[in-house]
Amino acid sequence: MAMTEQKKSSVELVTIDEGYKDQRIDNFLRNRFKSVPKSVIYRIIRKGEVRVNKKRIKPVYKLQIDDVVRVPPVKYEEKETATISKGLKIVNQLEDCILFEDKDIILINKPAGMAVHGGSGLHFGLIEALRSLRPDDRNLELVHRLDRDTSGCLLIAKKRSMLRLLHEQLREKTMQKNYWALVDGQWDAKLRKVDEPLKKNTLQSGERVVRVDKAEGKPSQTLFRVLERFASSTLVQASPVTGRTHQIRVHTACKGHPIACDDKYGNNDFGGYMNSLGLKRMFLHAFSLKFEHPGTKETMYIEAPLDKPLNNALEALKKLRKE
Repeated sequence: MAMTEQKKSSVELVTIDEGYKDQRIDNFLRNRFKSVPKSVIYRIIRKGEVRVNKKRIKPVYKLQIDDVVRVPPVKYEEKETATISKGLKIVNQLEDCILFEDKDIILINKPAGMAVHGGSGLHFGLIEALRSLRPDDRNLELVHRLDRDTSGCLLIAKKRSMLRLLHEQLREKTMQKNYWALVDGQWDAKLRKVDEPLKKNTLQSGERVVRVDKAEGKPSQTLFRVLERFASSTLVQASPVTGRTHQIRVHTACKGHPIACDDKYGNNDFGGYMNSLGLKRMFLHAFSLKFEHPGTKETMYIEAPLDKPLNNALEALKKLRKE
C-alpha cells in the first residue's frame, strides 16, 4: 500500500507519502469510501471529523507528504456488500476478460453494454466490479473511459502514482488507441484524417449529445484507415488523437458514414440491415492500445479480440460478398 496506517479506536490515522501528494482531500476520501455518497464525505469534512495534522481542512485542501489524516469510521460503507452481491454476474464475467495484469496495471477487454462506472441510475459498473475482484488493490482507478456500448481495451491503474504517469501519456498524446468500426457505405481511402471541432450538449432529459460546431467546438482529431470493404459498408480503423466524448461516432457520422447500430448518431436503414444479419449492438471496438508501462518503462502493445457478435457480423458480410 502507498500509505502507512495506524488504527486508533475506531479512527484511522493515515500518513501520506508521494503517491498521494497533491490529491485533494475530498477525492482522497471518495476513493477510500467508494460506496459512500458524496454528500456524506463533504459532511464529515465540514463537521471537522476529518482532520489533517490535527487541524480542520476544507474539501479543496491538497495533501502533502507526511501529512497525517484523521479518517473517521463511515457507516455507509456497509452498503457495499449489498451492491457487490447484485453485481456478482458482472464480476464473474470480468475475470475472464483480463488481458494483462501485474502489480501496477490491469488491461481488460470491456464487454459491450457494461458501464465503466456506476452512476446515472447504474449502481454497479466495471470499476466497482474490479474493486470487488481485487479487494487488496484499494486504489484501482480508470485511466480512460469507453462508452457503455463500446467494447475493447480499457486500462486501469492500481496505484495513484501509476495513474499520474499514464495520464501524462494521454496529455502528451503518446498513448496510441486504435478502434475498429463498421461504418455505412464506402469510406474514401483518401479520407485519412477528420478534424471537425466538437461541442458537447446536454439535453433537458440529461442525455449527452455531441455535435460538430466550428464556432464553439473543441479541437478534435481522428485518423482513419480502411481495413476491409463490403458491399454496402466498410470496416475502418479509427485512431483518436484527442479524446472528446463520442468523438469517433460523431466524426464518422459527420462524413456520412455512421457506425452500424449506433442508436444516437446512426442511420436507421443501415442499422436495420445489420440487425437482420444478427448484429444487435454498436460495432465500435477498442481493438488495441500501445503505451509505455509506467513502472517498467517497457513498450506495451495489447490487442483485445472482437467478441462473438462482432465476429459473426463480419462473417455474415463476408459470406454475402462471396455469393
